[in-house]
Amino acid sequence: MNHLKEYHIRIDIYHFLAFADEFAIGYFRKQGFNKDIKLDSAIYQGFIKDYDGATLMHCQLNPRIVYTELSAVTRKQKEILKRLLEQRKQEVQKVHPGLSCFREGVRTIPVESIPGIRETGWRPVLRTTRVSRLTEECSDPDTLYKLLKTVLHSIKNHELAWPFQKPVDKTAVPDYYDHIKYPMDLKTMLERLKSGYYATRRLFIADMMRIFNNCRVYNSPETEYYMCANTLDRYFQAKMRELGLWDK
Repeated sequence: MNHLKEYHIRIDIYHFLAFADEFAIGYFRKQGFNKDIKLDSAIYQGFIKDYDGATLMHCQLNPRIVYTELSAVTRKQKEILKRLLEQRKQEVQKVHPGLSCFREGVRTIPVESIPGIRETGWRPVLRTTRVSRLTEECSDPDTLYKLLKTVLHSIKNHELAWPFQKPVDKTAVPDYYDHIKYPMDLKTMLERLKSGYYATRRLFIADMMRIFNNCRVYNSPETEYYMCANTLDRYFQAKMRELGLWDK
């Protein structure tokens, strides 16, 4: 069929008409025919025999297409697209940490807080209603990153932050992880901040509060650790309010 198309293009014939019975319609469709006849009926009436139970189908040739090479070109295009998709997949494929904020009582989070969602090209719909100075989602990720970085460094440099600087050493406290199923520390939070995990302040708050809550769960109220957690908790909330990141 492709050779037939090439021959007719060379002699300036660009339209095929054919009657197809119910068993041949599929074949002709694959060859570029369809039931939408774009020729004026006066052009072909009396020149093509009408068959009962058959469907008239039309194919319009494109002189810019080399039909004898069409299959090869199509295969080549598919191969190129496949390579491009594989290349793109390797560029964007990344395993992100799972969301753990729900264990701390967070009920809902914005879509953009899901790690990796922005890398897909997704962007939040601009709001038309009035919002607070810093929205939950924060339209500027760089601004949110800088604010959270400021808070985190203030906490890390606090004189009572020493118990929370890094993960609890299992060899020093053997039963800690028997009681605390979801540990958190300031070192881990810094790593998460750098990786872009904290797309919203809620995720940041949830991790920080987990540090203090874990400490209060494991240690009794009269301990120095418990006192450090309470003091640092109040300091953290004050810093967040100071930057407009706390609305509780």
